[in-house]
Amino acid sequence: MSVTHTCTLAFAALCLSTAALGAQGRSKWVYPDARGRLRYTADARGNRVMDFSHAGYKGGGVRIPDVRVVRTVKPREGDSTAQIQAAIDEVSTLAPDGDGFRGAVLLERGRYDVGAQLRIQTSGVVLRGSGSGTDGTVLRVTGTAHRVFEVAGTGSWQPEGRIARLADAYVPSGSPAFALDSAADFRPGDAVLIQRAVTESWIRFMNMHTLERDGKPQTWLKPGTLITHDRTIASIDGASTGPGQSTRITLDVPLSDSFDAAYLNPPGTTVIKYTFPGRIEQVGLESLRVVVPAQDKPISEAQYTLLRMSAVRDGWVRDVVSVDTQNSTTFGATVARVTIDNVHIQHTLPFTAAAAPADFAISGTQILLDRSSVTGEGVWPVVTQVGVTGPNAVLNFRSTTAGIAPHQRWATGLLVDSSEFTGGSDRRPNIAFSNREYAGSGHGWSVGWAVAWNVKAEVLLVQQPPGSKNWCIGCTGRFTPILWHGNRIPIPDSPSETHESPGVPVAPASLYLAQLRDRLGEQALRNIGR
Repeated sequence: MSVTHTCTLAFAALCLSTAALGAQGRSKWVYPDARGRLRYTADARGNRVMDFSHAGYKGGGVRIPDVRVVRTVKPREGDSTAQIQAAIDEVSTLAPDGDGFRGAVLLERGRYDVGAQLRIQTSGVVLRGSGSGTDGTVLRVTGTAHRVFEVAGTGSWQPEGRIARLADAYVPSGSPAFALDSAADFRPGDAVLIQRAVTESWIRFMNMHTLERDGKPQTWLKPGTLITHDRTIASIDGASTGPGQSTRITLDVPLSDSFDAAYLNPPGTTVIKYTFPGRIEQVGLESLRVVVPAQDKPISEAQYTLLRMSAVRDGWVRDVVSVDTQNSTTFGATVARVTIDNVHIQHTLPFTAAAAPADFAISGTQILLDRSSVTGEGVWPVVTQVGVTGPNAVLNFRSTTAGIAPHQRWATGLLVDSSEFTGGSDRRPNIAFSNREYAGSGHGWSVGWAVAWNVKAEVLLVQQPPGSKNWCIGCTGRFTPILWHGNRIPIPDSPSETHESPGVPVAPASLYLAQLRDRLGEQALRNIGR
């Protein structure tokens, strides 16, 4: 029986894409059962491939709305920055509707000179062009080097109430639940921070206490650094779970990291409620083309960049082309539930300076980078930064230079799914889940609990951190055992327990889409254009 005969109509496209890959391998960690639903295998401590389908606008599977236009801007001679910003500011004063939207500012087709930064700082505001093609809305960036867009609220998480502590000796990666010493102050729907402090014992366990560069000690993470999961309580089970374990809570989204009390006490892992009054929601940037002067500048010099987003929940960037920006987009640590869809970064000038820029830099959580690309030479297309916690997902991505490189200091919960990369080398692998050792100022172990799923690449580097895993499943490409700067931690020449089906794609074709269908149903796939 053909693959398509076993699929529902709504899931047919996903299954057909798998069939088109030809022979199929199989993963023991995640696999479809006879009914097409995914089954998971945990390791001896309960760690498993997490559910990445919570990444994206509104937590995944929700259609990005077409917000009503309330102000229109036309092209004009001279600089248009003040005119566009005035329209954004005017819409920002309008009352939001029942869905939280104030309205969209529409830029009609044509060319707009923009000599300064444009800002969205209020919930419910969308800036929309009339297409990202050369005949659409083209922003020609002028003036001294600057960021073109900032979409940002203010402040950060504001903890409130009493601190509770994890009571479990071990909480596995991919788990949505754990025991607390007390949950008397918590209710379902509470926004909470789950925070673990980096300890000296964990640094030593990770073998990150001996980093040196040119004879000088390098610091991976300082003891006391907080690694934070931003979550919401889904349910509370008040029944006792044993001595010293009074209450069990379940979160809306699984945890991307594991929590081993043997290396985290003291002070242990804490849970506390928070508010975030300055965070903005329901904001978007769409259907624009941005062109800046071609540049090849070191990071020490000012650059033309595209976008910085911070203190945002439930936002999007879609149908945007950016030509010749460097370090193009940054999504800060206080960003959550954002979709980046059909955003394409094009470089006409190869980058040759030291410290290559990154076009998509992710520090937030539940970020979906979908159907996007980077073309050009000498840059990192996608990086994660310090202490990033997932789920974050890169889906149907294309790049002609390097690839996905969790950059420094322990990110967790990253999926690279059904993506294709060229231009890789041992110096710049297309997938680099690795120990960067002394690179930079001591980047060390860059990522754990990451998954490369049905990726086509030229060079892959996937290493296993102490106490953690990185998976490479159904990927095609040459595996390299070392990172160019001298890392000597080997990976197997043949598939290990986390390197499965090399050169042979596995079912499902897309892990993210299959997880989304399992969790929310077929309509969720249609909502995101599948």
